[in-house]
Formats: sequence, C-alpha cells, structure tokens
Amino acid sequence: MTSVTVREIPVDHLTSVEADAELKALAEEIRAHDKRYHGQDAPIISDGDYDVLRKRNQDIEFRFPLSVRPDSPSKTVGAPAASGFKKIKHAKPMLSLGNVFNDVELQDFVDGIKRFLKDFENDPSLDLELVAEPKIDGLSISLRYEHGKLVKAATRGDGVVGEDVTANARMVTDIPQSLLHGGLGGVPDILEVRGEVYMSKPAFFALNKRQETAGAKPFANPRNAAAGSLRQLDSTITQSRPLNFFAYAWGQVSDERWLTHGDFIKLLKTWGFSVNPMTKVCAGVDEALTQYAHIGDQRAQLDYDIDGVVYKVNRLDWQQRLGFVSRAPRWAIAHKFPAEKAETVLNEISIQVGRTGVLTPVAELEPITVGGVVVSRATLHNADYILDKDIRVGDRVRIQRAGDVIPQVIEVIDDGQHSTRPVYTFPKTCPVCDSHVLREDGEAATRCTGGLVCAAQAHERLKHFVARNAFDIDGLGGKHVVAFFDDGLIKTPGDIFRISSDDLAGREGWKDKSIQNLLVAIDAKRTTDMPRFVFALGIRHVGQATARLLAKQYANMDNLRQAMHDARVIGSEALEELLSIDGIGKAMADDLVQFFEESHNVEVLEDLLSSIDVEAFEAPSTEGSPVAGKTVVFTGTLETMSRGEAKAKAEALGAKVSGSVSKKTDIVIVGPGAGAKEKKARELGLKVVSEQEWLILIEGL
Repeated sequence: MTSVTVREIPVDHLTSVEADAELKALAEEIRAHDKRYHGQDAPIISDGDYDVLRKRNQDIEFRFPLSVRPDSPSKTVGAPAASGFKKIKHAKPMLSLGNVFNDVELQDFVDGIKRFLKDFENDPSLDLELVAEPKIDGLSISLRYEHGKLVKAATRGDGVVGEDVTANARMVTDIPQSLLHGGLGGVPDILEVRGEVYMSKPAFFALNKRQETAGAKPFANPRNAAAGSLRQLDSTITQSRPLNFFAYAWGQVSDERWLTHGDFIKLLKTWGFSVNPMTKVCAGVDEALTQYAHIGDQRAQLDYDIDGVVYKVNRLDWQQRLGFVSRAPRWAIAHKFPAEKAETVLNEISIQVGRTGVLTPVAELEPITVGGVVVSRATLHNADYILDKDIRVGDRVRIQRAGDVIPQVIEVIDDGQHSTRPVYTFPKTCPVCDSHVLREDGEAATRCTGGLVCAAQAHERLKHFVARNAFDIDGLGGKHVVAFFDDGLIKTPGDIFRISSDDLAGREGWKDKSIQNLLVAIDAKRTTDMPRFVFALGIRHVGQATARLLAKQYANMDNLRQAMHDARVIGSEALEELLSIDGIGKAMADDLVQFFEESHNVEVLEDLLSSIDVEAFEAPSTEGSPVAGKTVVFTGTLETMSRGEAKAKAEALGAKVSGSVSKKTDIVIVGPGAGAKEKKARELGLKVVSEQEWLILIEGL
C-alpha cells in the first residue's frame, strides 16, 4: 500500500477558502481511487484509507454545505464503465452508502431519521426497526430478470451506467438463471435484484496458488480477485474461478408487493437467491448494536471478507419518504469496523500557518504503519488540545486514523519519563513572519496578526486567486505566484494584470513563447463572471456555492458592494436580506461586511476592478415546478411532515428555502404557533398559505 497524503488542518479549523481547495483535491484523489478500484480492480490504498478520504470529504461538506462541488464524491458512485464492456444504464441508480464509525454516530443517524419523519413526534411509542446485515467486501452487481429469466447483469460503474457482465454473471454459482415461483403471487414480471459478488477466502488462497504456479501476478485480496474474475472479457476465465453472490436489495420492479425490507429478504430466499444468514431485523438501535457486535465477533471465522454492518430502515413507506441525499439514501448507513491504532514517539511539534493565519500544531512522529499506511505526522488541533492532554516533545503517544483522514494523537502513554520533559509552550509569534499571534475570546484558534505582511498568508491568498475555480489563469500556477511574490513582481491580485513581457524576460524557465502564452492567458481573464470573481477574493467562509448565492441574490458587483456597505447597520433591511439567504449565518455575514468595509480590501478591490470586467449574473430559466425559483419560508409547527422533510421537498422542486421573512420572500407556509414571521409576512402583503394549501400547490392537485 502507498502512503496517503496527510492533511494537517482539522475540519473545524478550516476556512471556506481552505475547504474549497481541499474539496477540490479530495474530489480528484477519490475519483482516481474509484477508477483504480471499480474500473481497474487495482486499488493502491486500503478500504479503510479510502473510507477516511470519503469521511474527510463528508465532514468538510457538512461544515461548508455551500462549498459542495458539482463533481463532489458525495454525488458520484464508483467509476465510469470500462471501455472493454458494453454499457448498461441502470433503470434506477445504484447508489452508495454513507458511513458511521461508532455508536454515537449511529444514534445521531437514527435521531436524524426521527426528526425527519413527523411520525415519531406524533407517536413517541413508535419503534424504528432496522435491518442489520454484514457489509460484504466484494463487487456490487445488478441482475435484471424478466418473467423470471436472467436477461442482464451490470456492475455498479458510476452508479448511473455500469458494465454489461451478463455472460460472466451466468458463471456465478449463486446467481440463478431462472427464478423459483416464490411467495406473494410469484416473481414480478420485471425484477432487478442487487447484491455482492465475492470470492471466499479458501477460493482466494487456492486461486493465488494457481497464479503463482503459472507465473502470474497474485491478487492482493479476495475483493480484487472477485472483481477481476467477474470483469473478464473471456467468460470461460470467470467460469474457472469460484465466485459467490449474496442478494440484499432491488432496483426496478414492475410490482413491488412487499411492505418491509425484511419481507423482501424472505422473498429473495423463496425465489432461489442466497442471502446472508446474519441478516436480522432489529427492534431499535440497541438491538442493532448488539447484532453489530455479534457480526464483529464472527468476522475472523467467516470464510468471506466483511468490513462493517449495513443498517436499513425496515419500513418501505418510510424509506420512500426519507428519499436520497446526493449519492446515498437517507434510510441506510454503513457502520464500519474500527480502524487501527498505533504507538510511536513524538519527535517534535511544528507549527503550520494557514491562509487566514491560523496556527496549527503538528506532531512530527517517528514513522509508524497504521492500517497499511506510513504515518509520520499527526494533528494536535490547537493549543488547548496540547494542554489538556499534556503532550510533550519526546512522549510516547497513541495515534489513530478512524473517521478522519488526518491522523491524530489521542493520548500520551506514560513511559516513566513524561514528567521530566519540558511542558510545551505555544508560540507567541508567527513562525513565518514573526508577527504577534492572537487568540480571540471564545475561539480555539490562534491567528497570526501579520495579514498580508505574512508571506504564508499572502502566498496562499494569491495562489487561491489563480486557482482553477477562481481566475484559473493558464500557465500561472501556485509555484509561479510564490516566485513572483517573493521577487516583488506581484503583491496584490491587480498586479497580475499589469505583468509585462519585460517583467518576465530573462527569468529562469521563461522563454518568449511561454511569456507570450501567459500574457494571452491573463488577457483572456480580463472578463470573468461574478460567482468566480467573488470566490477568487478569498473571503473567509465564502466558498464557490456561497459566491453563486451572492451573485444570484445581488446580480452585479455594484449591488453586492452597496448591500454589504448598508448591512453594517444592525437591524437594517440590507442585513436582514443578507441573513435571509439560506446558508448564510451571522458569522459569514460579519465576514462579508467586514471584508468589503476594510480599507485595504477596498483598495485591492478597486485596483482589481480597474483592470477587469465582472459580468452581471444571469439567473437560469425556471420552468416546470410551480415553486421553482421562488423563495419560501416555513414557520410554526408542521403537522404532516418535519421541517427537514418539508425543506427537502421544496428544494427538490427548485424552491429556495429561507429562514427569515423579507420583501424578497414569495411564499410563507404557516403552521400552529407561527408567531412573528406570519405577522411580518401579512404586514408585507406576502402570500401566506397553510401547510395543506402548500401540499396542494406542490402536488398539483
């Protein structure tokens, strides 16, 4: 296995600019691993390492929901189908699952379901049954049966389009070619059964022995062996390799007759499928966790690999109402087995300075392998974390990587010498620019006060300005920005647009052709769109999605700047409008107002705008849905659905959900106890409807 890049900044310390940059890097890295895993059956990291990459991406997106990328791993599954196979478009997407890593996260998942579904508030005695089943470490596949006969088989692919492996699927022992009659009136005319193709451990060892005897490369693990065997262009090779199949879900069905997931599992057996014998319907979280522990205890004795337990809401009507978010269902989750921990020595504590000046302490470790990955650095989060755990240079420490891409020091192991080592003192000045550092009341982060004087911050801000999702200037990468800054060629973004051929002539690596190409690329960016421009400014907490929201709300830079100026006044209509934008809270609003009012920023902005044109934002056409493009506010107690379910349904129809009422609001949906928001809506003459009237409107009744 190869070493995974260590990301040093904890999620709760990231700025929106840093989050955007890391989400970009994670999207590229996860996409590359997906291609190797799903498309080439040749992963270069362990499943655990892949999971923590996904978890890191998930955590950042949770904290910065407006920074979620269009190509986010949370919106994609697997990898595109390989070119050697015909493509099959799934009638229903084959989605993936989110992960939890401990009992508390599972309880949070279940609590979230109960909040989403109004039923539990209306009847607290209701139980949430969960189906618990081992998470098989194999290759997902969808089998299509028509009138009881297998007609197509496809891999997951990217979740929308998979590879046609029908001929090979016919060679798998546990995949029936024709289905038995079964119960509930027999087999539906169209039935897609989904499950996992896997190779048993004995079969895997035997196959590798044959590979070695034949002088061929052995497989790394049973999952790779199963995937490689199923994805053979020559089905006789698949036939020669013993594969098995567990069924556990369905796709398209012409006649869905079952009411619970447990009922469907029983039907699978009557139709002739193999289902995992440890699949169990559990009465609630406690029983589900008991089954998780039982499966974990059996893990070593199983003749196939598993890497966790999957929980699914048992009732299908609840599954349908919960629906999906991005690439995963709201009604299912994978509970992964714990990652490994390891012990090593902390050799030094270094300090990294981020784009916004945050000082992050990093443990420089004696290299140690954790779960197949060499770890030499781990986060220490902040000064309080070091103090609370009394971490000192030279200590023997325990580290872990569970649930986070960043390895972290979780405790000190007393070797008898701990008390003799000096207590660590957090620096009082920035290690980059020697400016004073400041920790504001109520904040865990310590920041450098050097601002643009600090090279670490200036470098990162300029690198952000020319990044792909910002100005994206061909030929002007991060290393060039740093070199130009250090040599005094550029100090602010506006300087980039004043670079001349004379400035670059004679510089190492710059010839006439490359100089001309860069100047042409810079000229090409003298006109840009408003969302890209706002994002490029590097305003704290403002990512790509927020930049788009601001552009959509204010249309052009003049309006935005005037609105931020007016929003300085507490209680002003401008501040109210800013805070009404869904996803913009007080902290982000404060950062926006402060950015556009700070005199140095104003100078930089004026200078930049004198060199470029920022196009006004044109909102896309909204047609079809009766509420598409409208701003809606829910207030009071909703009686037929939770606030979360109502918001999800409104957003799915193209509406924008706001948390406050203003002149910009189109519809206010009121329930009992609506109070001040309803009163304000009526005073403003807005459209006010009941929950039932809202349901009639969106359902087109």
